[in-house]
Amino acid sequence: MSWNLKIGEIKEQYLTEQQIWQMFNTFFSPKSKNTMTYKFGLIKSLIENLYNVNENLEVNYYQLFESFTKIYWNLVVHHQLKQSNSSSMNSAVEKVLMNFQKEHRIPNDFKFDKLPHDLQLKLVQQVKKEGNKYVIGALYGDSKGVIYEFDLKKEYMRMNEAVYKFMLKHQKVLTYLTNYHLALFLEKYNKAENTVHMLMKVENVSKRSSLDGFYNILISFGEKTCFYCGKTLDGRTVAHVDHFIPWSFVQTDHLWNLVLACRSCNLSKRDRIAKQVFLNSLIDRNEQLAESNEEVIIKEFKFYRPEKLQDLYHYSIVNGFEHQWSPN
Repeated sequence: MSWNLKIGEIKEQYLTEQQIWQMFNTFFSPKSKNTMTYKFGLIKSLIENLYNVNENLEVNYYQLFESFTKIYWNLVVHHQLKQSNSSSMNSAVEKVLMNFQKEHRIPNDFKFDKLPHDLQLKLVQQVKKEGNKYVIGALYGDSKGVIYEFDLKKEYMRMNEAVYKFMLKHQKVLTYLTNYHLALFLEKYNKAENTVHMLMKVENVSKRSSLDGFYNILISFGEKTCFYCGKTLDGRTVAHVDHFIPWSFVQTDHLWNLVLACRSCNLSKRDRIAKQVFLNSLIDRNEQLAESNEEVIIKEFKFYRPEKLQDLYHYSIVNGFEHQWSPN
């Protein structure tokens, strides 16, 4: 059984897009026996961390399982959805989350990002322990060892370059497919829900309740005008923190993808991609920020490279996002 593997090497480096599609189609088909939702959660976590890999395509387990924990916090704590096909048994991750919630007397509607940092760290480590035991090997086995390689004695996995590029190119479709099949599984084993409502719960997993922390960082570095139109921003009430590449595509918050915008520009831009000239301006802005020795900047820019932002811009357009937006 692959779920209890301790180490796994990439079985095939050179894959065509057709071969990779076949692998994902098999995973999403009835041929793939899923007794729990773990593998869907791990694929979602990998997608969220495509831009957190280093130059060797390695992603560390803490980042991966931080995303994984947020996903399951939403499903288990917030929506109280069963993650197993067994009516009498909860999955290991469910037990960790439910015991943690009970121990710290946390209400069901409390958001993960509002937890004190030490509690977040504690919970992620607990979930990571179970993930290493039950999740990493399971998806590795279902994918026939082509998505990534891993060694549980190390603190990271390395993605297959061909699969990594494929996931970048088809990120939006893969996100939808994963959410949809996760919703189907949850609908089957949870009462009084339909796929549409379940899908809404699945999709609402990781967006922060507030971007105030990023606003404070940007203001502290002298950003007091709208990134797009140049209008002066007099205070937090008129300043919006905007995801340059829409959040609906990146599904995560990175300082290097966040800018301050006036209300008019933010509402006008919505889910669209700004013109190339703004990408160039953001790369210049990030270059200036990256020169800072402040701990928060070092942490936020740990995996940033200008080429990564350029790729993200390109792949968002490939994935169908309307581009060439500019202020009126």
